[in-house]
Amino acid sequence: MNKDIVELHEDVSNSPLYSDDLAPVPSSQRTWTKWHLAAIWVGMAVCIPTYLLASYMIKSGLNWYEALIIIGLANLIITIPMVLNGHAGVKYGVPFPVIGRSSFGIKGIHLPSVIRGLVACGWFGVNTWLGGMALYSIFIAVSGNDPAIGLSIGQFVCFGIFWILNMYFIWKGTESIKWLEEFSAPILIVMGLILIGWGYSNAGGFGIVLEQGNQLEVPVAEMYHNDEAVKKNFIHINPIKDKEGVPKAKEYQLFLNGNELGWNTLSGKDVSIGNLNETDVYQIQLRNTKSTSSIVDVTTRVGESSFGDKIWKYLIWLTAMLGFWATMSLSIADITRYSSSQKAQVQGQFIGLPGTMMLYSFVGIFVTCAAIINFDDILIADDAPWDPIALLAKFDSVWVVVIAQIFMIIATLSTNIAANVIAPANAFSNLFPKKISFRSGGFIAGVIGILICPWLLLNEIQGLLIDVSAVLGPVLAILVCDYYLIRKKEIQLADLYKENGIYAFGGSGINKAAIIALFIGAFIAIGGKWIPAMSSLYAISWFSGFTVSFVLYYVLMKKTKVKLN
Repeated sequence: MNKDIVELHEDVSNSPLYSDDLAPVPSSQRTWTKWHLAAIWVGMAVCIPTYLLASYMIKSGLNWYEALIIIGLANLIITIPMVLNGHAGVKYGVPFPVIGRSSFGIKGIHLPSVIRGLVACGWFGVNTWLGGMALYSIFIAVSGNDPAIGLSIGQFVCFGIFWILNMYFIWKGTESIKWLEEFSAPILIVMGLILIGWGYSNAGGFGIVLEQGNQLEVPVAEMYHNDEAVKKNFIHINPIKDKEGVPKAKEYQLFLNGNELGWNTLSGKDVSIGNLNETDVYQIQLRNTKSTSSIVDVTTRVGESSFGDKIWKYLIWLTAMLGFWATMSLSIADITRYSSSQKAQVQGQFIGLPGTMMLYSFVGIFVTCAAIINFDDILIADDAPWDPIALLAKFDSVWVVVIAQIFMIIATLSTNIAANVIAPANAFSNLFPKKISFRSGGFIAGVIGILICPWLLLNEIQGLLIDVSAVLGPVLAILVCDYYLIRKKEIQLADLYKENGIYAFGGSGINKAAIIALFIGAFIAIGGKWIPAMSSLYAISWFSGFTVSFVLYYVLMKKTKVKLN
């Protein structure tokens, strides 16, 4: 028998806490090698949100190499607790809601597992909407119709079709998920390399693309005044330039408090706007002979950031990147329980996660930068195709659009199933093991994914991730502290399924130490959203929440007299 794996020898099948879906996976059914686990991570990491996050980082003012360094560092950091938390999945063969019974109690675990499940439902909905938009792009390309402005019936029909496709894999079970990831991983890597090749060949090289990509870091127009006494105001315009450095826009139009001020030739000189009232709001729009940009706000110019300000900005984005996989770091046992050994899960995760995230984030950065050079109708940074679906829809060839969007559908499907279905399915199944199966839990997750109206969440990604990390960082801290420092990796497997076992914590089913550490850690991390004095802790919520809960849980458990093993 594999020494990495502890088998269940006691019959606990009659317990209401037991079901075939939540039972330990026996060593004979551990068929996932390091390459299967690496493929899982390729399938999860190569996704539209990965692409979007890299682009948003540039849009927020970071340059391309700063964004890439932060992404790489964040994913190296998060892989460590991912591997640590995955150890229990391999050793005992149980999913996160079951292994979590040892730290939170057989009833207490419902709180963190359902929170994790609901977050996954949100991501499931977002990814399903994006997958539906890829289908919609295929429909537009093949039919020759113009895409709808705003939401349309066609978009919701495509959303529904893609939702049904996700439900099919839930119905088929975990082996179909394993097959999907094996099938999709090489396709997704090739797709990323093709996109890089397109940007390289059409723009004229890596150096040109990345140099011109610096245009995405600056706002379209900045307002400033040159004399404190006179307060004469000017607007500096930053139009997108082609690879020769020539502005693609020829004219600009200002709006004052929503009123058009007329079109003027873009001369390269700053525009004088005289005095301003406190309530005055300026906007700007650019155009050339073929296209007109969207209308965007004129921002107030700020001075050079200090070293401390830059470091703080890096930490905020690092926290957001950690929040990206905060959910998976909790429920990684849902996947590692199928691993053949500890060595396989460690190698598979380190092979699959950090490298893939950096590669595909670079794809997002490089291709977005290349797009502003290659497409004449992109006049301002705000109109750049920040997501691959918008980019691919700009190609003239119908077949290029169709084939590329099929790749995007595969990428989105593989991410959605592995990252956003398994965890909530297990979480909901754990609520009523005898009544809700993995399959039923997956369908519940799918319905919730519709009810959260994902089309309304796409513009809230960074804030959402920080909030997620604020809540889930403390849960991860408790799991890791309990497993390694309190229980020394030794858990009574059969007791995880007993109503009156040691993990019932005296009959209440709740480990009060875990709940206290969770609430205090989450409050310290997220309280700054509403309490100004705690705003700095909120900005780095994953770190602050994790640290507080880890230390507090350790102290509380050392003082308790409950039986640990």
